[in-house]
Amino acid sequence: MSSQKRKIYDALIVGSGASGGWVAKELTEQGMDVLMLEAGPPRIPTRDFTEHVWPYQMKFRGFGDQKRLLAEQPVQRLCYACDEYSHQFFINDTEHPYTFPSDKPFMWIRGRQVGGKTFCWARESYRYSDYEFKAASRDGYEQDWPFDYAELEPYYDKVESFIGVSASHEALPQMPDGKFLPPMNLSCGTVLAKGVIEKRFGWRVMPDRVANLTVPHNGRPACHYCNECQRGCYTASYFNSPSVTLPAAARTGRFTLLSDAIVSHILTNTDGQATGVYYIGRETKIHSEARAKIVVLAAATLESTRILLNSRSPRFPNGIGNSSGILGHYLMDHFTVEGAGGELASLKGSKREPTGNPCGYLIPKYANTEGHRNKSFLRGYRFDGDASQQLYEQAFSLSGYGRRWRDSVRSQIPYYFGIEAQGECLPRHDSYVELDPDRKDAWGIPVLHIHASYGENERAMAKAMRQDIGDILDAMKVKDPAPPNQALSIFGKNIHECGTARMGNDPKKSVLNRYNRVHDVKNIFVTDGAAFVTQGCYEPTLTIMAISARAADHIIEARRKGEL
Repeated sequence: MSSQKRKIYDALIVGSGASGGWVAKELTEQGMDVLMLEAGPPRIPTRDFTEHVWPYQMKFRGFGDQKRLLAEQPVQRLCYACDEYSHQFFINDTEHPYTFPSDKPFMWIRGRQVGGKTFCWARESYRYSDYEFKAASRDGYEQDWPFDYAELEPYYDKVESFIGVSASHEALPQMPDGKFLPPMNLSCGTVLAKGVIEKRFGWRVMPDRVANLTVPHNGRPACHYCNECQRGCYTASYFNSPSVTLPAAARTGRFTLLSDAIVSHILTNTDGQATGVYYIGRETKIHSEARAKIVVLAAATLESTRILLNSRSPRFPNGIGNSSGILGHYLMDHFTVEGAGGELASLKGSKREPTGNPCGYLIPKYANTEGHRNKSFLRGYRFDGDASQQLYEQAFSLSGYGRRWRDSVRSQIPYYFGIEAQGECLPRHDSYVELDPDRKDAWGIPVLHIHASYGENERAMAKAMRQDIGDILDAMKVKDPAPPNQALSIFGKNIHECGTARMGNDPKKSVLNRYNRVHDVKNIFVTDGAAFVTQGCYEPTLTIMAISARAADHIIEARRKGEL
């Protein structure tokens, strides 16, 4: 077994994605010497990015080697972004198994590489409000976050100002505005929808809030609208940690990145304090140790919790941070009602609309906000979608041939309106993860057994979501409307898993304190989505980055005071 005992770092960060990148940037810029361990390899744009590759340049014309995908990525291929162009950003499922009860399927989408999932995320960047942070105070269910929006607001400001988020200012209490770049334009179809929906329902229709640059920002050029963001971005015109936060950390000269290092568990001394981590080389299978005064887990929700559960010793027989028995519990993931839409007949024609906008529209949460109480369920949901020309999918269904057929294709370009709804998943104790006693991954580390399901509240909410979508389609007078799917999305499909090591003031009811520090061990922090208490109906990534920056500030201050 090799060892890195030659050096003890000020801090060691596990994971290089949205959370880890922010912690590394903040700690190094304040003078700390940081080691980052990433389980996967680095990505090289000239080899791994394919946003400007045409289908005819691909061996399987973009459809992918289905035999290989089925054999090596049977779960990952279910994600819309995992295809022939971008399968490299997703794990090999045969190396990374997990288990679940037969009646509770779970879809775990993972990206192990320097940057994590920030290469292929949807870039949606929303602030939570006190409708999320203080939800329990409003409806009495479970518990609040241990801080309010006002306390996190300056960290939202810091993150948005640095990474660049394009959005419109709307002055809605349930969706706070921020430090925005100019918004992207709505399509012609969405402008039409905006007029109808706002007049009929009173719901705001706005450009989605995305971490794509609409103007040059901090040395990065504006988005060039190729609209293939899930394939990487040569120009770094959307946020990913290898292009934005990790270079900032590297510029300090106090940052060391070790890729292909799979962390198994945290090392502790006789006093129960963390001394570093134990890791295994991804390709070499060599077992090693790395030492640090502070350990920060930012490996993504379930991986960070897996490391804590696997960090067992006589002092921590059930894993570090699990004295309350809460570790692993209260797993959440958004659920969606999808598949609805129809043709906007009034926009059908021969004039081509500019295409390539990587931003659709958003209708923020109204359910169970002030003046919009729904007694059928707790919490709420929001809508998103897009309206655009279908170039030239209609050609496959048109009869004829020759010039007349080509003219028909060009002169009858249909315009499609699509909409889906995303709802909040309540935190429940019986949605949880634990170590599987029998299965191990390719490196001999116990895998997770995941027990997760949606409950009656989610089903009641989905009923209201479907009704609203149907009403919107009726108001839009779409042609040949397609109703939303009746089934809820599979748990995990939305790739927004949160919880399992939640924050709180009471050590008996939470794993972390209000600054993301493990209650049981003063020098271990968890800064990713595992810390979430509630999830809201909005994407979690911006909040993950904000709490990471806040936790880093606390680490710096506690170290200055001699507490770490």
